[in-house]
Amino acid sequence: MNLAWLKVIIASVFEVFWVIGLKHADSFLEWFGTILAIIISFYGLIDAGKKLPVGTVYAVFVGLGTAGTTAADFLIFGEPFKLEKVFFILLLLIGVIGLKLVTDSKEEKEAES
Repeated sequence: MNLAWLKVIIASVFEVFWVIGLKHADSFLEWFGTILAIIISFYGLIDAGKKLPVGTVYAVFVGLGTAGTTAADFLIFGEPFKLEKVFFILLLLIGVIGLKLVTDSKEEKEAES
């Protein structure tokens, strides 16, 4: 895995944080953390898009962010566990993995340089 893909993954993790923050932030410190997460998330997304195909980067970013946010809803916020939801999240992750696998090695080699 190269640095550009690592940035996409880190940006996706911070996406989960800011999405949760948008819903649950009540204090100045929580809002500050949410805004900081937005900045880090979009910086990683934009920077990775300079080296990798933008459409693929965005799809992976959104897919991982959606999966992470849904997992947080189940595990942290007590959202009812629904097998149908898990099935579609897994389907989404399969698509994200597929996009990563079909990205040309030429594009990835350019991203490494």
